[in-house]
Amino acid sequence: MPLTKEQLITLYTNLVRTRAFDELFVRRLSEGRLLGFFHPAEGGEAPGVGACSFLRPDDYVLPHLRGHGMPHTLSKGGDVKYYLAEHTGKATGCCGGRSTFHGVDPAIGLMGAFGTIGSCFPVTVGLGLAAKKNKRGQVVVCCFGDGTSNRGTFHECALMANNWKLPVVFVCENNGISMFVPVEESHPVKDISSLAQGYGMPAAVVDGQDVIAVAEAVTAAVDRARAGKGPSMIEAKCYRYCSHAIGIPDFKGGELRSQKEIDEMRKRDAILLCRERLLAQGVLSQEDVDRIAQKAEEEVAAAEKFADESPIAEPTGLEQLLYAK
Repeated sequence: MPLTKEQLITLYTNLVRTRAFDELFVRRLSEGRLLGFFHPAEGGEAPGVGACSFLRPDDYVLPHLRGHGMPHTLSKGGDVKYYLAEHTGKATGCCGGRSTFHGVDPAIGLMGAFGTIGSCFPVTVGLGLAAKKNKRGQVVVCCFGDGTSNRGTFHECALMANNWKLPVVFVCENNGISMFVPVEESHPVKDISSLAQGYGMPAAVVDGQDVIAVAEAVTAAVDRARAGKGPSMIEAKCYRYCSHAIGIPDFKGGELRSQKEIDEMRKRDAILLCRERLLAQGVLSQEDVDRIAQKAEEEVAAAEKFADESPIAEPTGLEQLLYAK
């Protein structure tokens, strides 16, 4: 079923909002006003936005690390001001200012981020089994990168998910570089989604710079899972414009990526492609584009004000968080 005008506008709006917050986090890190580190999402926002914008509030999401899951969290309905507060060690953060980017927000189905690559898969299967057992029609969407697909946990969990016909959608955000290693050097086949065939799962490859294509593919897979037909896999081939993390060299293999390569990639920016398409179709006017950009700037400013004015997290209470009585 084609996306409605309102859904198309939602996708574009969430892309713009995600980019605005991504730029904010990068800026604050450079100013020394963000704790830890940051893995920017710039260039690779469309898979998370397309996958999560139309899920039910009670559906579960396991986010990709790009943007520390902001494309997914924001699109799922999360309030990024609490995520920013968490990244600045404030008591108002989504985890009380104690976790930095391992955010949790059960109200929107965000059950945590994981420091060990590949640990998202066992959690996905666990949530999928719970969703199947409770018979409320919930779906689990697991977003991961091309590097994460190399982990043994993926193969174990793909097997279990289809054997048990769990309501799971695996979304591979393949940006072509799993940190420094080009995907063609770590995978013997063209499409990572071909892994699904060995486990009896349907799979599809989409243009990960086209947020509409991602949304349509994931929505179809979600509908299938919700109908009790089991898991699917979507591979969204996308880009990243920055290094793996801010402040480290942007290697691709043994060499730094060239600015020429990045400039070519920017010609297919997800926001640019979506904006041009919706303007041409009459879904958006230039006034709409300007209004959406302005509202995103206002949202960012409000979130930054909230985080800056929030109290610093105190170390007390950590024992209660770690050890439930």
